[in-house]
Amino acid sequence: MRISWLLLSCCSLPLLAQDGSSKQSPSPAGTKAAPRKFTEFPVPEVAPLDLEAATKAAVESLLARQEGADHDQWPYRGVYTENRDDPSPVGYRVGGTAIACLGLLAAPGFRTDAPRREALARGLAFVLKTLDAPRMSDEFIGRYDVRGWGHTYALQLLLSLQDAQQVPKEHAEAVAKRIPELVRILCDSAIPETGGWNYSRPQGYKNPKNRASPFMTAPTLQALFHAKARGHAVSEQVVTQALDALDRARAKPGGYSYGAPATSMNDVGEDKLTMMDKTPSSAARAAVCETTLALAGRGDPARLERAVDLFFAHWDDLAVRKSQTGTHIPPYGIAPYYFLYGHVYAAQAIEQIGDANKRASLRAKLRAVLAKCREEDGGWNDRQFDCSAGYGTALALLAMHMEHLPKPLPWIAGEAKK
Repeated sequence: MRISWLLLSCCSLPLLAQDGSSKQSPSPAGTKAAPRKFTEFPVPEVAPLDLEAATKAAVESLLARQEGADHDQWPYRGVYTENRDDPSPVGYRVGGTAIACLGLLAAPGFRTDAPRREALARGLAFVLKTLDAPRMSDEFIGRYDVRGWGHTYALQLLLSLQDAQQVPKEHAEAVAKRIPELVRILCDSAIPETGGWNYSRPQGYKNPKNRASPFMTAPTLQALFHAKARGHAVSEQVVTQALDALDRARAKPGGYSYGAPATSMNDVGEDKLTMMDKTPSSAARAAVCETTLALAGRGDPARLERAVDLFFAHWDDLAVRKSQTGTHIPPYGIAPYYFLYGHVYAAQAIEQIGDANKRASLRAKLRAVLAKCREEDGGWNDRQFDCSAGYGTALALLAMHMEHLPKPLPWIAGEAKK
């Protein structure tokens, strides 16, 4: 079964914070708060992850969490909302549902698992229908808009279902029609001239002064690479500009800035980096950036391995923010919603490493940290909102089974061939 995939960060700077203030509690007068570490929290020693049992529990958790009037969606809840009466914007609903479907598809045994197939079919119907919602058109409203998250994940789900030959017959025509539409929307919605994508555009939708988000740009490129490999027309200019943005974002120590700057950071050392650009802050995004650049012929095997090492070296800096309130707090500006995103892209990068023994060792290491952060019900959640566990559990399924999933597809320049 072919299921190529990507993941796009659901991170958004808060427009209307749903989890309260983004500030930490004040320290006593005259004192300075010490950086928190995951080891300061009560973390019991756990047994190594039993892959078969963990998969079974995760799938059951996902099936139980499908909601909505038609039992057809897995909405994600972040720190951004468009309507106080509906804490999950439509882009998050489409994206969260698409990710959950990808997780169900990734777990072994999908073809013969009727409840999973039925749940995915309902989710796919929701995605296809909701792409017609007004907030899913090719636009951008205000300073923050998360519809691009839905566009990218919807595209990846449709391509993955086609590859796996698992598109329900009743949706085959709609899926085939939607794919080129989503490719066009993603190409049209790229930041002009400076390249890439960002859910945050304080300078205005089409202003080239906006900075690309590496979290969003790298996965979106992977979706477009996949579409191009399947014969769909993808703008080479859009791809080149986005790759250039990722290149500029890489600092000398090996991490990536939170937003791609106008000038290259390739020679900038750690002492010159701001809080959210520091190397530990990059622990969840360096791997996807290195993998994406490598897929386009701009990468380096040593850099990619270093990015995976960076993820594990600073795992506690990511984990201390898991399921916490607030967003970009000191010392590294790491927000909770990067946590499971980082795991799935570390898993993807591990499978690009040439040394089979190192791959096996790193897979075991990744499953060990996944075991350490699993919820009591057998799912995963890096938010404090219960409904977001669908998204988190799907990411964990993808990370656990990355070894057996097809590798992401490379960028192929030139005219698309059907």
